[in-house]
This record gives sequence, structure tokens and C-alpha cells, in this order.
Amino acid sequence: MASTNDLKNGMVLKLDGDQLWSVVEFQHVKPGKGPAFVRTKLKNVLSGKTVDKTFNAGTKVETATVDRREMQFSYMDGELFVFMDMDTYDQIPITPEVVGDMANYLVEGFTATVAMYQGNPLSVELPAAVELVIEHTEPGVQGDRSTGGSKPAKLETGYEVGVPLFMTTGEKIKVDTRTGEYLGRVNS
Repeated sequence: MASTNDLKNGMVLKLDGDQLWSVVEFQHVKPGKGPAFVRTKLKNVLSGKTVDKTFNAGTKVETATVDRREMQFSYMDGELFVFMDMDTYDQIPITPEVVGDMANYLVEGFTATVAMYQGNPLSVELPAAVELVIEHTEPGVQGDRSTGGSKPAKLETGYEVGVPLFMTTGEKIKVDTRTGEYLGRVNS
């Protein structure tokens, strides 16, 4: 149990029965008249739905202990993504629903942070940017420059991203995992 005065971004609360909600934003408000309150924006850990909720200041809320572990993506087992715990070497299968859009950026050997609650995986988080190899893109034409425009490129994960016209198949690029946008060429 914690007080609403102790809320922090990223804290996971157990509300409405056993639903887990992550604190996205919070603001303590002291109006001129009436009691103080805490205005929050909460995100459902499982569904991703975001809601605004207001608590009276000092109200007790139940917190959930979410274990965040570094895990390495090992392989696909049918539809399941299998991750290996870097400390215990346990193999943990995770469903595509939990992995979500991060599947677009996962390559065998990548390290991700997996949030677990009571032994069940809740989410998979990758770094803000990852380096991936362009598997296929149309060849560039003489005169194509970085300011010209963009063309589609299929990455090694199968995800398609827009890249500058001068990029070629086999080059390594940096991709933003939050927006899916091309960030730049990686010089090896």
C-alpha cells in the first residue's frame, strides 16, 4: 500500500479488482477552496488503454510489485517469442499480444527489458533505437541525395520503413522503436 502523495511515473497500481495500471502522469492540485487532490493519467498494463483518474490527497492505493528483467530474445516457437533470462538462463515463452509492436524490431540475440508480475510477462521494452540491416530496397539512382525523399526498405525483421533514396540493400540503419522511423545510417 502507498499513499497518493507517493505516486511516481512508472509506478504500477492495482485498482478495480486485480487490474494493473501504470502511472503515466500525475499532478498534485491544491485548490483555493476544498481539499487537495491528485490528478493522474493511468495506462492499463495489459490492454494499453489510457484513462484519467482523480484521487483525494493521501488516499491509500495498492501497489503491484513488477519485476523488470533483462532478457535476450532467443527464437520463435510457432507463434510464441522465446526469451532467455540472462541471470537464470530460464526460457520464457511470451505471446505476440504481450510483445506487441516490439516484434517489428526483434532479432535473435537482442536484449530487452521484460516486465513480469507474479511470474507472468506483462510487457517487452526495447531501447529507444535499434540497429537493423536492410534486407531489400530498390537500388538508388545516380543523383539521389539525402535531402531528396524516401523509399520503402524491408528490414531483416520483415518490418518496412522509409529510408533516404541513397540507401542500399545490406546497409545497417538505426530505427526508432517508439515511432518506427529511420534515424540514420550506422557506420561500422
